[in-house]
Amino acid sequence: MADAYAGRRERLREHCSASGTDAALITRAANVRYLTGCPPCGATLLLTRDRALLALPDDLPPDDTGEHLISPEVTRLEVAAGADTALAAAGAAAGLRVAGLAVEEHDLTVTRHRAVAGLVEGTRLADVGQAVERLRVVKDEYEIADLRIAAEIADQALGELLESILVGRTERHLAMELERRMIDHGADRAAFPVSVGTGSHSGQQAHQPTDRRVEEGDFLTVVLGARYRGYGVSTARTFVIGAAPAPWQVELHRLVFRAQRAGREALGPGVEQHVPDQAAREILQSAGHTETSPHPVGHGIGLEIREAPRLGPTDMGKLDSRVPVTVGPGVHLPGRGGVRIEDTLVVRPLEEGGPELLTITTKELLAL
Repeated sequence: MADAYAGRRERLREHCSASGTDAALITRAANVRYLTGCPPCGATLLLTRDRALLALPDDLPPDDTGEHLISPEVTRLEVAAGADTALAAAGAAAGLRVAGLAVEEHDLTVTRHRAVAGLVEGTRLADVGQAVERLRVVKDEYEIADLRIAAEIADQALGELLESILVGRTERHLAMELERRMIDHGADRAAFPVSVGTGSHSGQQAHQPTDRRVEEGDFLTVVLGARYRGYGVSTARTFVIGAAPAPWQVELHRLVFRAQRAGREALGPGVEQHVPDQAAREILQSAGHTETSPHPVGHGIGLEIREAPRLGPTDMGKLDSRVPVTVGPGVHLPGRGGVRIEDTLVVRPLEEGGPELLTITTKELLAL
């Protein structure tokens, strides 16, 4: 892993050099982790042409360095608890007489930006922009391996829940149990708050669990994801509670399943980002389901639950190989409920077998 982190830092150095700066101040937690392996703790990375300095709080527990140990090539600068590590790193940059310093303006507040500028007076400040985020889009095999484990944990937790008695339990209780099960199976934590929607709440986008209880005949939609070594996945499944599903439930589930499969099958290197969305959306629209404010069918995923690229109807960039994305269309019928099916996949060329499916819990309409 040390070589992987060093390679990432070198690519950022190349970007800085090409843009006319000789150092970068990285403050966004996910970007610091990507470049050093340091978990979120308020750390700041100062990257110059010949060194990497990590300013981090001095009150961290001794083992709070994450699963991937920080490389000896990264010099640590301990900062008093409560102090701003960005200012400590900026002070170090001033001491090194850095001529041009690129900062993450999209992460720094105006107050912090002014404070950094005051510490490096005489140094030209520039915006590094989304340079690190762009580097993060294509994952290496270390990252994909962590994503696979995160997906296995989420699948295992969901599978165990499906074997338990669900009728009479609240959405909130089921969501809490899923989060606990993922941690029991080795997750850092849930990648995002678990969503459980039953009955008229099923199939909703970003539903917040309530005290509504699961009843016979309900649709039950579960949206969850585990985070492992910082990397998270997302998956959604919809089931029916009780004996046989009603005809309208079978029909709606079959429709969303077809749309989700079309979106998955449209993934590939060189494919424009809007194509998977279009493939899924056309199937839903042909059945009369349209949305006035359509959500993208998917997005990139990794150290953050929503990363580039976005798979929306107006996104025109092209997908690359080894990019993990979600594909998750859904339909919600107000007052009745709905269906949402989502997977996390890694874009792969056809000669490598096509998109690699990470979340493998069955998408069949199981009666629980």
